[in-house]
Amino acid sequence: MVVKKPRIVIIGAGMAGLTAANKLYTATASKDLFELCVVEGGSRIGGRINTSEFGGDRIEMGATWIHGIGGSPIHKIAQEIHSLHSDQPWECMDGNTDEAITIAEGGFHLHPSIVDPITKLFNNLMEYSQGKLNEATAKGELESYYKLAALAAKVASNKSRNSLSVGSFLRQGLEAYQISKEQEEVKGCGNWSRKLLEEAIFAMHENNQRTYTSADDLLTLDYSAESEYIMFPGEEITIAKGYLSIIESLASALPPGLVQFGRKVTRIEWQPDERKGVENGCYSSRPVKLHFCDGSVMSADHVIVTVSLGVLKSAIRDDSGMFYPPLPPSKTEAISRLGFGVVNKLFMQLSPTHGGGKHEYQHEHVNEDSNKGFPFLQMIFHSPQSETRQKKIPWWMRKTATLFPIYNNSSVLLSWFVGEEALALESLKDEEIINGVSSTVSCFLQHSQWQKGSSSHKLCNGNVNSDERSHQNEVKFSKVLKSKWGTDPLFLGSYSYVAVGSSGDDLDTMAEPLPIDSSCQPSASSPLQILFAGEATHRTHYSTTHGAYFSGLREANRLLQHYHCVGIYNI
Repeated sequence: MVVKKPRIVIIGAGMAGLTAANKLYTATASKDLFELCVVEGGSRIGGRINTSEFGGDRIEMGATWIHGIGGSPIHKIAQEIHSLHSDQPWECMDGNTDEAITIAEGGFHLHPSIVDPITKLFNNLMEYSQGKLNEATAKGELESYYKLAALAAKVASNKSRNSLSVGSFLRQGLEAYQISKEQEEVKGCGNWSRKLLEEAIFAMHENNQRTYTSADDLLTLDYSAESEYIMFPGEEITIAKGYLSIIESLASALPPGLVQFGRKVTRIEWQPDERKGVENGCYSSRPVKLHFCDGSVMSADHVIVTVSLGVLKSAIRDDSGMFYPPLPPSKTEAISRLGFGVVNKLFMQLSPTHGGGKHEYQHEHVNEDSNKGFPFLQMIFHSPQSETRQKKIPWWMRKTATLFPIYNNSSVLLSWFVGEEALALESLKDEEIINGVSSTVSCFLQHSQWQKGSSSHKLCNGNVNSDERSHQNEVKFSKVLKSKWGTDPLFLGSYSYVAVGSSGDDLDTMAEPLPIDSSCQPSASSPLQILFAGEATHRTHYSTTHGAYFSGLREANRLLQHYHCVGIYNI
């Protein structure tokens, strides 16, 4: 009998898939050991990484940040391929929240004396939930915030730990803060009271947190899992030459044709019970069969599945038969419990009359005339149910926390949308988006000349509404570009989170290969038929590109170890 090389098929040419392919192909001991291919349902590499261009600037439609440069493998690759500097303007996100202007609905500039305490409260509550703030570190100014956080935790922990959410914890903290403070009056803020302003500022930070986690509502975000999530130390930066440069670097080591495009997998047949067709310790037929949308079939010894958690959720929810036989209950339950949200980015180019001087870009991001550009705008909204809300602001804008240039003085502005609003954005026509955003921004900047608020010590700086002035300061956009991760059938969302009722154990379950035996251990009779990689399979780095990278290495190393190859990468 002719002994066949083991065939490894990787589904998906995103970060996890290409990292696994790169490792398997370049590992010294595996040269000529495997038949290797990557099948990609779309027409490009990158997956949820998609660098594009808008208004002459390089932008990211998907993954944007290197989350901490200390120890990040993504930062290391970016350094090695010289991607951290560029002559072309890019989405460098150099806007500093210290330089932000915070405006309440109606055009009222808020003084830092009302914004900063709530910001500090929110940040310390989040740090407490993440295990970064405790009695040992709470000193001086932080001590009072620690006590508030501890009180909130005590109140919240009266509930079952299985139902404790980050959202409920945060709101307990805000309530404790407001009880401890005397509510002084605010003047010049129209129908805004001090209490309403504090709650709305807090909500603005909650909405920012939603973009970090992809949770539509922080009440669905598990409290216990927050302290397991690991951030790399150091600053968070974007990649000057685009996130796609990292993907292209990984793919450059692969020979032409190894990545096959337009190969969407519709069914994965595997053998969970017994090893069939074995002669002399080798397969006479490969145990896994992949069915594609064009009707073709491919056999494999091992398949690394890197599709998104959203696609897996759809597969088990709709009983699509993507896996046959179906996945074991341990897998389907983990897939069902974990959270997977939609985060979309909206890029808008200012009309020439509001251009902001994008060609004045400087590499050091220092421009003494930078205050002439569009500000880093933090928007404080009335609640959607409030009778005092501005009716011309569309509902899908009301949880959008910020609007800012992608670099100082760029004419391209960026806002983030999450959950229900993000899905709504995908279905809106460009004209509807332009009108909705223009109306919203004009409402907020109706008394502004795009400068910081006056140096008055008042808590609010606003004027009586003037239709004439509002018309004069109307902000206009010439075009928009939005991502559509929620309705893209290859992704069906953006990234994962640990939902209430789930835990880090479910992320570990996601990473377990199939088949497994009755004791839920990998089966020895026909091992490693289906392996799983992707950000939703990493317990401490889920939702990140480096989590996807680590998961791709993990599964490649699992196969290399299975075949007793050397040169295993330590992760």
